[in-house]
Amino acid sequence: MAYLDNVKTFVRVFELRNMSAAARDLRISAAVASSRISQLEEHLGVRLFQRTTRQLNPTEQGNTFYKGATKILDAVQDAEADISNITSVPRGSLYIAAPLGLGQKIIAPFVPEFHAEYPHVHIRLRLSDRRLDLAAEGLDASFFLGVPEDSTLKLRKIMDCPRQLYASPDYLAKHGQPETSADLKGKHACLNLRYPGAREFQWPLETSEGVKRVTVTGPFESDHGEVLTNWALEGHGIILKPMFEVSDHVASGALVPVLENEPPTPIQLACLFMHRRMQDPKARLFIDFMVKKIQDALAP
Repeated sequence: MAYLDNVKTFVRVFELRNMSAAARDLRISAAVASSRISQLEEHLGVRLFQRTTRQLNPTEQGNTFYKGATKILDAVQDAEADISNITSVPRGSLYIAAPLGLGQKIIAPFVPEFHAEYPHVHIRLRLSDRRLDLAAEGLDASFFLGVPEDSTLKLRKIMDCPRQLYASPDYLAKHGQPETSADLKGKHACLNLRYPGAREFQWPLETSEGVKRVTVTGPFESDHGEVLTNWALEGHGIILKPMFEVSDHVASGALVPVLENEPPTPIQLACLFMHRRMQDPKARLFIDFMVKKIQDALAP
């Protein structure tokens, strides 16, 4: 098992190009990760990485060993998953992430139900509207609204969620109801979800001329979706939200639809995971369970 642990550590260091990030992902110390790489290099009689103070790059031998190492680990994990499906009760911790609105309204309420069915599986749920790095954060799966930037991840599409622009009646009484997408530019305060590394924000609207990407601005922005909702409720501007996220506020009249003749395009709701994480039976069980719950909860 010690050799297999060394191989697992090598694969994560190779993929992340960072000893500390790999150690966090494996939940070991950086010193242990470094020691495992050194043991593996001594066993193989070659250097697997060229190390400098700033970079960690694989050698030619490291590139060759990685191709074989991933096949070995995939085969071992497939075999373990098959055995677990037959002989054992799912157990251990799952680290799951989700956007704040989806997590609060849809996912979190079903976590106790999943735990009641699988009492030996512990769910560690992180809610954040920021884009998260699954490998660096040590996540087993992440529910996601939009299109992922990392093409190396596996994606399971759940559904397309309709969206709408909303504002409070007080805001519209003061500033008027926009009649076309052109009215959003300069005439209205648009409340944007923005986080470090985010690109220039545009709202994709379905117009009579096709989808138009409208660059919008406003006096406030945040990386926290609930903050934007609260600002809209207080009359500070217009928000773009999935309909399910603000349905209670719309039903009460606290928020009203804006620009219904040019609505935003629907947004993809999906689950992201790394291939090897899905070999874990409890990860497959949780994702299958939650996908069904989400589809039932958000069905038209």
